[in-house]
Amino acid sequence: MNFDPAQLTYPSQRYPVYARGGMVATSSALASEAGLEALQQGGNAVDAAIAAASCLTVTEPCSNGIGSDAFAVIWTDGKLCGLNASGRAPQNISIEKIKSLNGDIKKMPLNGWLPTMVPGAPKAWAALANRFGKLPLSKSMERAIHYARDGFPIPATMSAEFAKAAKRYDEAARSAGPNGESIFGEWRKTFLPDGRVPKAGDVLTLKNHAESLALIAETNSDVFYNGSLADRIIADSNKFGGFFCKEDFSSYEVEWVEPVSINYRGYDIWEIPPNGQGVAALLALNILKEFEFDTRDNADTVHKQWEAMKIAFGDVLANVTDPRYMKEDYRKWLAPDYGKTRAMEITGKAAKPLNVSPPEGGTVYLATADSMGNMVSYIQSNYLSFGSGIVVRGTGIALQNRGADFSLDPTAANALAPGKKSYHTIIPGFITRDGKAVGPFGVMGGYMQPQGHVQVICNMIDFGLNPQQALDAPRWQWMSGRLFHVEPAFNAELARALCEKGHEVTVSHDIPGFGRGQIIIRQENNVLVGAAEGRTDSNIACM
Repeated sequence: MNFDPAQLTYPSQRYPVYARGGMVATSSALASEAGLEALQQGGNAVDAAIAAASCLTVTEPCSNGIGSDAFAVIWTDGKLCGLNASGRAPQNISIEKIKSLNGDIKKMPLNGWLPTMVPGAPKAWAALANRFGKLPLSKSMERAIHYARDGFPIPATMSAEFAKAAKRYDEAARSAGPNGESIFGEWRKTFLPDGRVPKAGDVLTLKNHAESLALIAETNSDVFYNGSLADRIIADSNKFGGFFCKEDFSSYEVEWVEPVSINYRGYDIWEIPPNGQGVAALLALNILKEFEFDTRDNADTVHKQWEAMKIAFGDVLANVTDPRYMKEDYRKWLAPDYGKTRAMEITGKAAKPLNVSPPEGGTVYLATADSMGNMVSYIQSNYLSFGSGIVVRGTGIALQNRGADFSLDPTAANALAPGKKSYHTIIPGFITRDGKAVGPFGVMGGYMQPQGHVQVICNMIDFGLNPQQALDAPRWQWMSGRLFHVEPAFNAELARALCEKGHEVTVSHDIPGFGRGQIIIRQENNVLVGAAEGRTDSNIACM
């Protein structure tokens, strides 16, 4: 990639970071240092990813936890491998059961036991360590256990997320009736130990979380699926109205998958295939490669990006789910002819797409690289903030609420079914060129993720922005219909020109809602170039 490393076109006053011995980029300074420590102890990029990912469950619990799902793209021995560690719905759940217990409910709830699914993150850590790592899980997870047991200071951006979650779970507890405090009280006990929202700089200690992490590390995650932690999750599920059974956990396995790609102006852009939504980014790029762009901050350029993104979401939201249930072959969306056909649909005016309003999400993304050429693009998530609001008693395990995306319409592609995987928002990205690794990239944040991937790729490949500026550039986000949100730094004249094309443009001050990304690029001389998100407490550790 050709870019100016000293470029500061967009505000953040950060420059790319350069290193040769290894690099870890995460949304937490402590997690990045944990990954670096794994490298310094003789580990590789995979060990660094495990160390950082497990540490993030402690240092950024408002976005992920032990009860998260995970995806990864790994570059090793000159080839890519994909990991899908997303959860499955309980085998005892069904649309009929949910409706019989909850009246004429129209959609899955966001909170409580109903949207919980079997978490995949603990098994992802073990699977990665077993297949690619050089360190035992007990070594990679030491730093995470340390911070949970001895405490860590709350970063500046997390206090507000704690406050929002406290309000949400208080409301959920009240609506749950007499059982509410029992169901959601453990969350408050765990994350608001003094009965108040922690402020930036306050020290949070997670003793139960530390004990659970230690058990997972000692047993190579088996305790979570076949041991005491599985038993405790199932016991709470039975007591408070969940659907889990022992077989849900004992039968759970991660899936090794082949990443899928499209070639965008000489670069291969890789994503995990469905049930993830990475194909939305690939489809949008497949359309955009039919156009030539002169400048980034141009109404015609952005208009085409917006229209391509809406077209991509139209196909993906209507069809993506557990691959066993998909009736549409997503691979046709990646064919050059399909991109050409859909590009011809874009006119000079904004079109009306599906009437969909994607919800928010809570996710962490990280990228790692080592001196041996290994690179990892890794992402894990509780989905919405802390997830379901369920913390399993005495364990510190906050369960994700990924099942909230299931439809209760039996005819929908993503309809709830026993043992089914849901449409998944979290997507790790990777770039190669001529069969060689360029590097991992990702932008976390619910349905913003494929939109962030498209913007970052276009910024670097079309407009020559260095990785840091590719992250710093003002972002946009499709919300629904013709409505797009833009950041306050988005060019006002450009926004007006887009309105003239029929788009509805609103300035949003929800800066975290525009995603949080990390990038590591390997230059031809094997120097690593790292970029960290300015919209959160991002940090790069390197050697």
